[in-house]
Amino acid sequence: AEEYVHTTRALIDNPTAPQPLEDSPRCSWCSHISVCLPDESRGKENITRVVASNPDSQVAHLTTQGSRATVQQGRLIVQHLGETISSVPLERVHSLVVHGNIDVSSALLRELMWRNCTIIWCSSTGRVYGWSQPGTGPNGLARVQQHVLSAQGHLPIASAMIASKISNQATLLRRNGHAADVCRTMRDIQKHTPQATSIPELLGIEGEAASLYFGNFATMLKEDVLAELGWTWAGRQGRGANDPINILLNYAYGVLSSECIRAILTCGLDPHAGFLHSSSRNKPALALDLMEEFRAVIADSVVVSLINRKQVKAAHFTAVGGSYRLTPEGRKTVIAAFEKRMATEITHPTYGYSVTWRRAIEVQARMLLGVINGTTREYTGVTVR
Repeated sequence: AEEYVHTTRALIDNPTAPQPLEDSPRCSWCSHISVCLPDESRGKENITRVVASNPDSQVAHLTTQGSRATVQQGRLIVQHLGETISSVPLERVHSLVVHGNIDVSSALLRELMWRNCTIIWCSSTGRVYGWSQPGTGPNGLARVQQHVLSAQGHLPIASAMIASKISNQATLLRRNGHAADVCRTMRDIQKHTPQATSIPELLGIEGEAASLYFGNFATMLKEDVLAELGWTWAGRQGRGANDPINILLNYAYGVLSSECIRAILTCGLDPHAGFLHSSSRNKPALALDLMEEFRAVIADSVVVSLINRKQVKAAHFTAVGGSYRLTPEGRKTVIAAFEKRMATEITHPTYGYSVTWRRAIEVQARMLLGVINGTTREYTGVTVR
């Protein structure tokens, strides 16, 4: 024992670190691996394992307009017009998304803060208005580093995100559409992404691929279903869209953005300091960055499936003041399909283990954290085949 004590003191006092262990299983989960860097020191390729949380709980969506959410005896209670419409144990809730005009009691807010749960506030059309989070959180220093790196710019991160986005768009179009030549062209455009020398050039590449993708979006939708619904695809339109398909896409993107915000906050990062989208527009730039690679494989996939499987109907839309929007039943249908998609498991293309899409978003957020604090060499986006 005395010999080990003397050896340890000699190691600590030595100005030169000892050689790291070689192929030792103890290194994989050691908290000092980011300091020791055994594989890097020996000139080997290293992929730092990122492990995201896998809680036995769900994201709770509140969608019934005019309802009130409270906490009673450890349960999340939702009431509407004096009637209890939902009751869930708080242990089953790890995040809350509020859609539109819904009251949340201060007791429930306080309880969720104590439980370190994020609350996302959205409009009834899915647009994120803000969020609530506990006053204490992890990685305070990393947030400082994030703001510095965001101000300086980090083109490799932005490039990896756009390359993944274009790849996933081409894959979804190949699987569901009839535009093989367009898919090949998009793959060629994707290859030029690493060669971009500035963010404006990168955004130009993204725009070129998006015009091809959405120009052929209708080929992924069954013509007989569209004819039965009386819907047509007139092209992509964001805010202010007044046709059902774009409204579905915008709502799905809004829910996806709330997921990305939650994942970023879980990692202790700032959703506003991004690398692709500008932070000067007072929007959650990093969340918009992160959701790029998941737009096609999650949001677009949900919308295409809802339409082709006749799970969404014309009755799920209503015209209010000349504005076309989803009814409460329509919102519930989209959210149910979205949550089913988020629970689908895939094999993470970088790390090789099985994750749900929800965990995959957090894994990518933690990979961003690794690049920011220097424990991960580079950011690699999620792509599907």
